[in-house]
Amino acid sequence: MRITPASELHNRVQTLQILMQEAGLDAVLMLQSADLFYFTGSIQQGLLFVPDTGDPIYMVRKDYTRARMESGLKEIVAFRSPKDLPGILADFGRSMPKAVGLELDVLPVSLYQRLSKVLGDVQVGDATHLIRTVRAVKSEYEIEIMKDAALMVDQVCQRAAEIIRPGMTDLELAAELEFTARKKGHQGITRMRGFNSELFYGHIFSGADSAAPAYLDAPLGGIGVNPSIGQGASYKRIEAHQPIIVDFAAAFDGYLVDQTRIFCIGELPADLQKGYDDMVAIEKHLKEIARPGVSWGGLYESCYNLACEMGHKEHFMGSAGAQVSFIGHGVGVEVDEYPFIARGFKEQVLKEKMTFAFEPKVVYPGKGAVGIENTFWVEDDGLKHITFTREEVFIID
Repeated sequence: MRITPASELHNRVQTLQILMQEAGLDAVLMLQSADLFYFTGSIQQGLLFVPDTGDPIYMVRKDYTRARMESGLKEIVAFRSPKDLPGILADFGRSMPKAVGLELDVLPVSLYQRLSKVLGDVQVGDATHLIRTVRAVKSEYEIEIMKDAALMVDQVCQRAAEIIRPGMTDLELAAELEFTARKKGHQGITRMRGFNSELFYGHIFSGADSAAPAYLDAPLGGIGVNPSIGQGASYKRIEAHQPIIVDFAAAFDGYLVDQTRIFCIGELPADLQKGYDDMVAIEKHLKEIARPGVSWGGLYESCYNLACEMGHKEHFMGSAGAQVSFIGHGVGVEVDEYPFIARGFKEQVLKEKMTFAFEPKVVYPGKGAVGIENTFWVEDDGLKHITFTREEVFIID
């Protein structure tokens, strides 16, 4: 078990405190599991109180002993309910804050109402942007963990090349690859922050199923095994000359990477092969223009316009009527972190050590979808690959 160093946690909290002061917040209260892990090094149920100066207080409802073992924070206390908050703060010589930030993007209304009773006249603001801004810029420690995850996803692709055969179902292929990842240490949960967004190990499907949209905000979806899931692999059998998509999220020691590769039994049809080559060319274009200081929205517009020039406007990043307005998304503790290589984000810019997945994909109705996805980190001289599996279509004899 990898324990996040106390110095790493201190740096994250300190960066958040600077942003809090700029935003006029006296404190931030966190309850979201992914944020608790990021700022405490543990994920035991509880609440993290981050004041604008001084040490944070991690209030743990259940396994206090485990939180003490896993977290490098100094102040960890047991508590029963949010009603204990004023008393705990008083024990540490602190009064209730005048302006507090909450994770309003994910906090359930019922829990917000319970907290509001405790907070009373305290002014409540949204700390979501501050938290996501801190998480967007990774440390060397975090990038090294993501590189370990990239090793896992490469092994998944190598395994796919070994076992794909005509007649096996998409579900059978998915199960084999999930088993491979699990044995390599995949944590089994792939976190997403967006409402009604959920993901298992990723998406694995072939042929026309890969062109089927799903309810979640993604360019491809798949049919799934039943309507209650509605995404991912189905019982469709794999056939020759159809694209097989392995869009896999490796999750290791709390961190994720996202990668897509295309497999095919025999050659892809010429139009799909051209589409794939075009998507690789769009990725190459991104790597030529992405630098610190370049806006997220500007990158999107440049890559989207190139796709349109290539003739893919109607089916780029989803089937007609179901297209998404992004080509890339931040990745780290969750799949959908900052930055977003997406329409409308013209004021936000890339910074060194940001990490994101870039996934240009094009859909051919009735035939399937093709595309590529890699996870990168940003350096002063451009993008660096975290995922590294070879990019050519895997041709299965």
